[in-house]
Amino acid sequence: MPAARLATAVPAYPHPIGMVQRVYGGGTSYSEHRKEAPTGAAVSPVIDNIETVARLEAEFEKRRTWPEWLADIIGGFAGSMTFVLIHVLWFAVWLLINTGHFFGVPVFDPYPFIFLSMAVSVEAVLLATFVLMKQNRMGRRAEEREQLHLQIAMLAERESTKNLQIVRALCRHLGLSLEAEDREAEQLSQATSVDQLAANLRERLPEP
Repeated sequence: MPAARLATAVPAYPHPIGMVQRVYGGGTSYSEHRKEAPTGAAVSPVIDNIETVARLEAEFEKRRTWPEWLADIIGGFAGSMTFVLIHVLWFAVWLLINTGHFFGVPVFDPYPFIFLSMAVSVEAVLLATFVLMKQNRMGRRAEEREQLHLQIAMLAERESTKNLQIVRALCRHLGLSLEAEDREAEQLSQATSVDQLAANLRERLPEP
């Protein structure tokens, strides 16, 4: 088939990188992209994976309780530069007022600024609690991701083992004895014992 006819016959479809930019920059969702795709065109695995990850993250966010939602907001704000600037301004004004250098405003917390120390201490306790709540929730999310990665890795290992077994069987069927009897391929085609691997790691890794 001539190149011109081939180019006409194959439906044009955006490059995966361009589609990723559209998802992140333009806000085009996966379902909208499917509607826009020409009939018969395959949807990019990149977009499919992005949509899956986004859906999992959205489901995790929906499971938040209102205290966790509040802890996320306060913990995020406490780690911002805006939080730092507000406190710098607060402390500066407080010290100027209570040292008698702020446009004649009467002193209400003279040195050693006991009231300021008490307020900062209470704020530190509350902020530490909210930050710990946020960290606990992020830890649970990280643990869920690790469990998912472990399941996918174990499934991929079983698939690879089965594929290698099929390839070795085909080599024997075709009379390729050298390839079929390869020692390394024979070892890799055996099922991997996850429990045995974990036990070996515990024995060999140094104690923390």
